[in-house]
Amino acid sequence: MVYFLLFFLTENFIPVENCTPVHSFIDDLIPFCEWFLIPYFGWYLLIIFSLVYFALYNVDNFKRLQIFIIVTQIVAMIIYIAFPNRQDLRPVVFPRDNFLTDCTKLLYSLDTNTGVCPSLHCAYSIGIASVWLKEHDASKLLKWFIVLFCISVCLSTMFVKQHSALDFFAALPVCLLAEIIACGSDWKNRIKK
Repeated sequence: MVYFLLFFLTENFIPVENCTPVHSFIDDLIPFCEWFLIPYFGWYLLIIFSLVYFALYNVDNFKRLQIFIIVTQIVAMIIYIAFPNRQDLRPVVFPRDNFLTDCTKLLYSLDTNTGVCPSLHCAYSIGIASVWLKEHDASKLLKWFIVLFCISVCLSTMFVKQHSALDFFAALPVCLLAEIIACGSDWKNRIKK
C-alpha cells in the first residue's frame, strides 16, 4: 500500500517540467522496435508465474524475491522523489502502423515518462533471474529460458522507448543492494561449501 501511494504521488504530483531528462548516447543507437512490446508486457506474467511458483513450491525463494522487490521499490521511490527524472525518447511518429504500435500508443497513454531511473522493469527482471538460478528443483532449460527472457525484458525497456540505457545501468547497483539483503546468507553458505 505504501508503494502504491508513493507511486501515485510521484506520478501525479511531481510536474514533468521539474523532472531531469535521462539520456545517453546509447539511446540514440537503439531504434524503436514494437516487437519488444511482447517481452515488455510478458514481464507482468513472469512476475505472477514466479511468485505463484515460489509461494507453492519454495517459500524461502518466495521470501527472497519479495524482499528483493521491496528493496528495489523502496530505493527507486526514494530516488524518484529526491531526484525526479523523466525520459524524452518516445517517438512522435511510429515507423510502422500495426497492432503492436497501437498497443505501444496505449502503453504511452497509461504510463507517464517520469520516474524512470532506475528501471523497475530491469530491477525486477534481474531479481527474478537471480532467484530462479537458486531454485534447485528447476530444470536447466527452465532456468535458461527465464534468464534469456529477463534479458529480453531489460532490452525491451530500451527498444520500446520506455527507458534510457542509463535506467538499466542505474538499476544494477540497486539490484546488488537488494541481492545482498535478500540473498546474503545464501551466498555466504555457498562460499563456505
